[in-house]
Amino acid sequence: MDTHPVWPGPAAERGLFSLADLEPAPIRELAVRSVELFRDGKAHDSPLESRVVGVLFTKTSTRTRTAFTAGAIRLGGNTITYGPHDLQINTGESLEDTGRVLGSMLDVLVARTAGPLEELRVLSRQGCLPVINAMAAQEHPSQGVCDLATLHAVFGDPAGVRLLYVGEGNNTAVALAHGLAAVPGARVTFATPAGYGVPDSQLRVAARRADAVGATIAQVHDVALAPDEVDIVYTTRWQTTGTHKADPAWREAFRPFHVDGALLKRWPKALFMHDLPAHRGEEVSGGVLDGDRSLAWTQAAMKLASAMAILEWAATPYS
Repeated sequence: MDTHPVWPGPAAERGLFSLADLEPAPIRELAVRSVELFRDGKAHDSPLESRVVGVLFTKTSTRTRTAFTAGAIRLGGNTITYGPHDLQINTGESLEDTGRVLGSMLDVLVARTAGPLEELRVLSRQGCLPVINAMAAQEHPSQGVCDLATLHAVFGDPAGVRLLYVGEGNNTAVALAHGLAAVPGARVTFATPAGYGVPDSQLRVAARRADAVGATIAQVHDVALAPDEVDIVYTTRWQTTGTHKADPAWREAFRPFHVDGALLKRWPKALFMHDLPAHRGEEVSGGVLDGDRSLAWTQAAMKLASAMAILEWAATPYS
């Protein structure tokens, strides 16, 4: 009798790839669950017990890698970590073959790459396992969940929140657009340097979702055009992990988007958010980042709880 395991063939992808893939309800549930775990890290039934989570990071990470590794362990799981040179992809093995092998040994894969999001979808389909996007070139959805959870923790219910994002329209900004487009009544403005905005294709997708819940998503290329009333001012560092800018003078285009005390005076009641790491003196002043209106360190702490919520969500349907 032949007892050799047989690869079942590609399956439908599953996991967290883009917040645009999810309906508003599960996005809200992930944020609310993150807050529950933030307040009580033991409020779970060890959903990853006897499971193995692969943690693949081909780019640098402090918060996200630590959060998913610690989160998997706290949920009862075990982890295998892979650095940028550890897999045979580096010697020419195909992504499809890599997915088949990982899927035969792992229960969940958390991955950060510099490549396109489609690579993670391929790994999921070929490996028949849930894959969590811990940041790809197009989007950083786990950061988006963390940010929404932070808003839930601060406001109770972020419905109607007015958020101004200042800086590069990077993968964190894309996740914010898709996440906040699911929040009823949210008013979101991206103030970005010309040529460095949130891609129009992503804004169109977010705007369609926003219309359905009474939210608005807009983009301007001059901070002077920002709304008069803002609850949150959000920025990220100007040089996104794993990227570079072709124009050697790009910083000149970004200087007007520096967030300091003078800018925040326009909105005296607004709180400040930053996904970190931060470069004090570039995208934000030290006084703002470390000031009493900053939520940046709450966001950083929320990374663990949101990673746990995402891992629990990704694993539970397939138990």
